[in-house]
Amino acid sequence: MDRRTFLGVASAAVVAEGLDLTPVFADVKPAPLKPMELGLVVSPFGAPEATFRRVREIGFSNCFLSLDGYINGFTPELAAQFRDLLAKYSLTATTVEVVGPGPLVWNFTHGPSTIGLVPAKTRAARIDSLRQVSDFAKQLGVPQVQTHCGFIPEDPADALYAGTVEAIRAVAQHCQGNGQSFLMETGQETPTTMSRMIRDVAMPNLGVGLDTANLILYGKANPVDAVDILGPHVRSVHAKDGRWPTNPSELGEEVLIGKGLVDFRQVFTKLHRLGYTGAVSIERETSGPQQIEDVRQEKVYLEGILREVLA
Repeated sequence: MDRRTFLGVASAAVVAEGLDLTPVFADVKPAPLKPMELGLVVSPFGAPEATFRRVREIGFSNCFLSLDGYINGFTPELAAQFRDLLAKYSLTATTVEVVGPGPLVWNFTHGPSTIGLVPAKTRAARIDSLRQVSDFAKQLGVPQVQTHCGFIPEDPADALYAGTVEAIRAVAQHCQGNGQSFLMETGQETPTTMSRMIRDVAMPNLGVGLDTANLILYGKANPVDAVDILGPHVRSVHAKDGRWPTNPSELGEEVLIGKGLVDFRQVFTKLHRLGYTGAVSIERETSGPQQIEDVRQEKVYLEGILREVLA
């Protein structure tokens, strides 16, 4: 399963099993989100209503939309469908993301040449996809667009660096025209390299999507320390847990929140002190009924920590 397939497939499976998911939520305008309110990363492709319904049924008020399945298909009709469903289930979409088109290989051997805006071969197509999803997000009223920019070179003199700066600037400018922030998701680069990229792109709407586990899974940083470098630029958060990579070819292992190495209390405390008020979107990369059960457990775990931090 592609690592960007979340909950949509699981929701469809639950519906197929015949469970009653009839919503008890009226068509009520979503209330403004509370600071650091928990949400969920979802991929609605293939089962949009079941996906949004499940988000509400689990108890979330907001969601982060992973939309690769819709690349080259962001029609006005799709925007109208999403607006209706978000209203029907009283949900707020906080951020949209695409990472394709492919190929995408999530490891250390082929990842540098396939992921993000760094590889020159796929750069133009991915800029186009990000412009597409930005325009779609504008129709939905979603204020943030996010992606993995890739294995940004540590050496700014690297031949790929200047082209990556221009690519990120081009997307950020497009998002700025739509009144949006453009966020680089942490993972493939060190926090210092991402900080340098923010400086060199020099766009006021360029920020960071902090994925708490990716920094560990890629062996780049401890997320607690990363907040010291990137904290002022963080505009979205993926709550995810993991362990360091021990195979030099493969990423570390993503695990149930609370079972890995992320110190969520420290991460949230630092973000709170810096004034972060955005959503905290749970991301669990399992699938099917197990994914839903994992998310329920993670929600309870993080709610306890956030109560302490925000108090």
